[in-house]
Amino acid sequence: MKYDIQGETLPVVIMELEAGETVITEAGGMSWMSPNMVMQTTTGGGIGKMFGRALAGDTMFQNIYTAEGGPGMIACAACFPGSIKTFEITPDNPMIFQKSSFLCSEAGVEFSIFFQKKIGAGIFGGEGFILEKISGSGLCFAEFNGHVIEYELGPGEELIVETGNLAAMTASCNMDIITVKGIKNKFFGGEGFFNTKITGPGKVWVQSMSPQEMANALARFLPKSSS
Repeated sequence: MKYDIQGETLPVVIMELEAGETVITEAGGMSWMSPNMVMQTTTGGGIGKMFGRALAGDTMFQNIYTAEGGPGMIACAACFPGSIKTFEITPDNPMIFQKSSFLCSEAGVEFSIFFQKKIGAGIFGGEGFILEKISGSGLCFAEFNGHVIEYELGPGEELIVETGNLAAMTASCNMDIITVKGIKNKFFGGEGFFNTKITGPGKVWVQSMSPQEMANALARFLPKSSS
């Protein structure tokens, strides 16, 4: 499969498939496609998988698109201002994404939920107890808020991330929360009470805007309902 990610503020990934090649998207994830792309809606692994995706912030059903009778094309656009990133998933390199990040993938990629092992990270880490785990084999495309920067951490090396700015990490990394020190810092520093600590080895992707920051920015322009 060939692909091209275009656009900056609202990106789109355009995929070119050979005959018989398949792409998996969220329900409603297709933006445009060639007429020979055939769609099949599926539970993506049964009732358990459906509810797992729902808990992780994605759609319960998935769509499978196959190029029939020759090469085909399909495009999936981001649903909010940000970035689309490509990940090469292999059996020994699963990924952990923030909620609602999965956009589309090749057929060999598997989606499941990832539970935070530590209660503190689940409650205060900004992503809740449930994240997305992407495993299997193939290309996977994920959408994140704002600009995304990648860091590679060595064994024991740490990165402190503001709550909600963690976009993705390799499954080899460990996630925990730390408390912001100092009463004044907590209440007047504008950073909240907790930060997220990522410990290597592995790669970490951070986003310049958290989902909550984006929601707050958009809320200012939404009409207020009269009581």
